[in-house]
Amino acid sequence: MNILILGSEGFIGKNLVIKLKEKKYNVLTYDKGSLENLDILVDKSDFIFNTIGVNRSDNPQDFIDGNVVFHQELIKILNKNPKPLVFTSTISVDIDNIYGNSKKEAELLFKNYEKENNIPVFIYRLHNCFGKYSKPNYNSVIATWCYNASRDLPLYLDDEEKEIEFIYIDDVVEEFINCINKDSISDYYYINKRYRKKLIDIKNMIIKFKNSRNNYELFDFSDEFYKKLYSTYTSYLKEDNFTYTLITHKDDRGSFSEFLKSNSFGQISINTIKPNITKGNHYHHLKVEKFLVVSGKCLIKFTDIKTNKNIEYIVSENKLEVIDIPIGYNHTITNISDKDAVVVIWANEVFDKDNPDTYIL
Repeated sequence: MNILILGSEGFIGKNLVIKLKEKKYNVLTYDKGSLENLDILVDKSDFIFNTIGVNRSDNPQDFIDGNVVFHQELIKILNKNPKPLVFTSTISVDIDNIYGNSKKEAELLFKNYEKENNIPVFIYRLHNCFGKYSKPNYNSVIATWCYNASRDLPLYLDDEEKEIEFIYIDDVVEEFINCINKDSISDYYYINKRYRKKLIDIKNMIIKFKNSRNNYELFDFSDEFYKKLYSTYTSYLKEDNFTYTLITHKDDRGSFSEFLKSNSFGQISINTIKPNITKGNHYHHLKVEKFLVVSGKCLIKFTDIKTNKNIEYIVSENKLEVIDIPIGYNHTITNISDKDAVVVIWANEVFDKDNPDTYIL
């Protein structure tokens, strides 16, 4: 099946191209070019996603040319060989401005095309969409803030109480693709999954995402919107800045580095131990840990603080075994290999230097 994407270099278009190719459709693309070339592509296509349009411009004529005149020419081509299509409109059609009015006029063009040719047309009135490939200072405030935050630029907000309803690009693409081989049963469509959020909350969360590279904070992603927001933020990282350095505490025994931490999840750290060196030798009343040796070989000794009973485990990189460190057991870990051992440690609480819950037997 040949799927034609108009506006293939735009925000929605780029995401559609990727997903349709993943689903093994034959994808045809058109972004800018001659109407003759567009005529050829329409003739080859079985279904069309029309994402072409002007969202923002200082020149009012650009909205007329991009949202009305282009679609008048497109429909002339379509009338010769009608094809079902999805047209991306906007909830701003209810606003009396040049952008909303131009989109409203385009909607009417496609409604007439649908009626005259008895062909399915899905007109989607989209809310504020965010996700990867969204253009900063054009498509979405989220795109602008993610771009700016990742480059140490300011995040401007005039009205801290303002709320906006957002949609996520992957949800948009999924609903669009579901239109293929279906009949249109509604005048207008809206993306079902939407998130109404205060802009100040989004701004603050993006700042937290940025700062997490320094404080290693891990977020609660049970909130689906913030999970998608974080994924979006990472897509704006500069290509020469994907990495960041952990603070590492070193001594003659090895090193210790915090990796991730959260009040709801606990803390993950990386511990290196030099050969024949022992670390630990303490116990906890509340803090629970898990050890995972990923390099080297270690002897872990436990002593029950009540009975003085001793228990030993040997773990190594040859078999990834997680060792639970129960409360009430003094524990040591000794590197018995001839190279530095590397141990991943999870604790059920973030380390508190004022209340470390660490005691020596």
